[in-house]
Amino acid sequence: MMSLKNEQSTVQQCRHPQGEGWMNHRMVSYAYWPLFGLRLTSPDLTLRPMRESDLATVSDILPDDLELDPAATRYPVGDEHLSRGIITHQGYWKSYGTWQPSAWRLGFVVLADDEIVGFQELEGNDFPVLRTVDTSSFLIPAVRGRGIGKQMRRAVLALAFGPLQAQAAITSAWHDNDASLGVSRALGYRPNGESLHARGDRADVMVHMRLRRADWLAADLGDGILVAGFEPCRFLFGL
Repeated sequence: MMSLKNEQSTVQQCRHPQGEGWMNHRMVSYAYWPLFGLRLTSPDLTLRPMRESDLATVSDILPDDLELDPAATRYPVGDEHLSRGIITHQGYWKSYGTWQPSAWRLGFVVLADDEIVGFQELEGNDFPVLRTVDTSSFLIPAVRGRGIGKQMRRAVLALAFGPLQAQAAITSAWHDNDASLGVSRALGYRPNGESLHARGDRADVMVHMRLRRADWLAADLGDGILVAGFEPCRFLFGL
């Protein structure tokens, strides 16, 4: 019987997103979906693209205060936790199943001491033309207030402004989401307008912020973040 193998252990070089310093790192390469070999590491965290085997864990730890996509399909299952987990599963399959260089969503699980403590997403629409990324995330309540939110945002921005060569990063949060807005301000994002959106049965204010590549590089916020396994993924981003 023919043996099929699409995973191979290799020694790859990973680098600081601005190019300072190289190191050898043994990792598994994935011939058919190389995104699974991508790794972002910071002093305290490892971020890797979410896999199907992570779905149950991520669904289990979804914080109650995390607002999911209001347009997502909901089923009459009679259990809100189960309903939110279904949305998480379908969102995962949709993000990879509809991936194209002009419209992609890359979700990372965030690991601290080898435990999944959160999720960080990087998104690019019309990316080859606009060179702009968007971000969203959540953390479990037990690890909030430790600077992890800022560190995991820095990690995906190091990918964006490093090998992806993004020109800007945007983000949005409700006006009363002090934690998310605080992370954005600490990383140098600037106000980019406000808009009204439906929030349940009422209208509320969404705050938009933007970070320019020049400001990110000037602040050297990618220092201490290592990006590994990107080169095999380059074609998936239209680069």
